[in-house]
Amino acid sequence: MDTPPPAPGARVLVVDDDRTVAEVVTGYLDRAGYEVEHAEDGPTALERAAARRPDLVVLDLMLPGMDGLEVCRRLRERGPVPVIMLTARGDEDDRILGLEIGADDYVTKPFSPRELVLRVESVLRRSRASAPAPRPAPLLRAAGLAVDPAARRATKNGAELALTVREFDLLTFFLRHPGRAFGREELMREVWGWDFGDLSTVTVHVRRLRGKVEDDPAAPRLVQTVWGVGYRLEAEPQSGATPNSAPAPEPVPDAAHGESSPRP
Repeated sequence: MDTPPPAPGARVLVVDDDRTVAEVVTGYLDRAGYEVEHAEDGPTALERAAARRPDLVVLDLMLPGMDGLEVCRRLRERGPVPVIMLTARGDEDDRILGLEIGADDYVTKPFSPRELVLRVESVLRRSRASAPAPRPAPLLRAAGLAVDPAARRATKNGAELALTVREFDLLTFFLRHPGRAFGREELMREVWGWDFGDLSTVTVHVRRLRGKVEDDPAAPRLVQTVWGVGYRLEAEPQSGATPNSAPAPEPVPDAAHGESSPRP
């Protein structure tokens, strides 16, 4: 399958202290048509990002001096630049933490360079979805939430929400289909544009989204867990939850069948 063409003029900053990995990644991205810059450590990466803002950052988790998690935090403080994190760690908690602090995706080493190029294209395509359209997209509203897809702006009760690219796309998708339950495989396909990938990516982004749109993320009323299925946006959530009510458990994939079941 041919690599899809990059967004015109897209600049990618690759941050990795392993020169062999960096050469392979930058080489594949360069041949795919991207403008690529390389930094070997966190401070250099932050300096180059400040001097010339990249359209996307490919960021290694294990860096000398300042690790990738701290670099990602500082990048996110400066603005919504998409980040794909590279990790050689087998511990899922490290990958989850990268997503929770604002990374849009992660790739575990060893990885296919062609797959990484596809991931870069997917993230960039969605981050550039705010290109002007001939007709303004209508505002999406439900339960105090409002999304302007064209302006890439989301509010809750009039207050602007600071959402990452994926969080915005996920909220927009929910608002376009209020009251309908979606499995995580379907969300990954429709929101991320992938037919493969770790379903915990969806779980983490739902949790992060709840932290920004729910009055009480521990007892969500807007983004509901549907047992054995996935998630549903309640267009008219019930008010006044009882003190003893508990949030539904997060669905987790069944290892044998790839199905979702409630987390114990």
